[in-house]
Amino acid sequence: MVLDLGAQPGCEHFAEPGDPGPDPVFGLRMWWCTGCGLAQLAEDPGLPETVRGVEPEAMRNQAAKVLSRLSAEGWMRAGETAVEFGSPHGSAWLPKVLARGLKRASERADLVLDVYGLLHEPDQEEALRRRAEQLAPGGLLMLQLFSLGSVLRHGQWDELRHGHYAYWSLPALDQALRRHGLGIHRVWSYPLAGGTAVVLATHDPQPDKETQAACAEEVAAGVTDRDALRALQERADTDAAALRRWLEDRPRRVVGYGAASRSVPLLCHAGVDVELLPAVADASPDKQGRRIPGTRIPVIPPSYLAAGQPADMLLLLPQLLDEVRRTWPEIEARGGRWISVNDVLAGRT
Repeated sequence: MVLDLGAQPGCEHFAEPGDPGPDPVFGLRMWWCTGCGLAQLAEDPGLPETVRGVEPEAMRNQAAKVLSRLSAEGWMRAGETAVEFGSPHGSAWLPKVLARGLKRASERADLVLDVYGLLHEPDQEEALRRRAEQLAPGGLLMLQLFSLGSVLRHGQWDELRHGHYAYWSLPALDQALRRHGLGIHRVWSYPLAGGTAVVLATHDPQPDKETQAACAEEVAAGVTDRDALRALQERADTDAAALRRWLEDRPRRVVGYGAASRSVPLLCHAGVDVELLPAVADASPDKQGRRIPGTRIPVIPPSYLAAGQPADMLLLLPQLLDEVRRTWPEIEARGGRWISVNDVLAGRT
């Protein structure tokens, strides 16, 4: 066991308006297999993801960048076939691919897409088998995921959530893919959500120097080192204490922004409730009027902030900074300030 966040609510359990709680809680722990190298949920209650968020501009831009690069490098040609394994994160990529001239596959596909889908599969070996079987000879399996190396490098312990079953390192994923006749051919790195990997897997992998270096960097980060992985626990406890202390010491009112699933482990591990954070704004109409799971903190429309008194805006999703500043200039015009949670945890505020 390398990380234990104690009893946590389901990160997507945004209670109905009028439901005062308490919300059900379940153990949230990460174990690491010394044999295959996979970091995985130790247990999961199997809760459904019933409340949908609004897809951020950053995720839409990410899709456009990756698809354009696939096309430019010859991995996506008009007339070829494609299929997608879906995910609760963001919109499907398959319609975007079909709009570029590819056809929906009826059997095996030249291009198999998986954008965070693997993360939500309880049986990883079976999930990889199904993706490999769907791929035509000479085809490409594209996986977009949060790698374990990125989690370690950036201390992203809050990636651990119920419903997120698997945290692959690049070396462990390559080993697992080879059991199904595939291997990592390329790895592209993007800054989305603090660090996102796009893995291109083929039947005849020939990794270039950059891909080999990416795998080596993950080993150097500690993905095969139990002690390095266990350091996530200290980081989680330190971050939680830092956030709580910062909220307690602020002279101005603080309101959060971003009622995303990744906000839940941080707020709950820090013991933050409505006394320290009176509200969290979010653009999703489905979440507005509900509560942050495990707390009494209400989710409010961003328009309330634009019309209200000045406040320090704690941005729980730092990658949205440019988007929210552009969308809600009234907040700063009225004297409000955007503060990234990453800056808070790093002591930069």
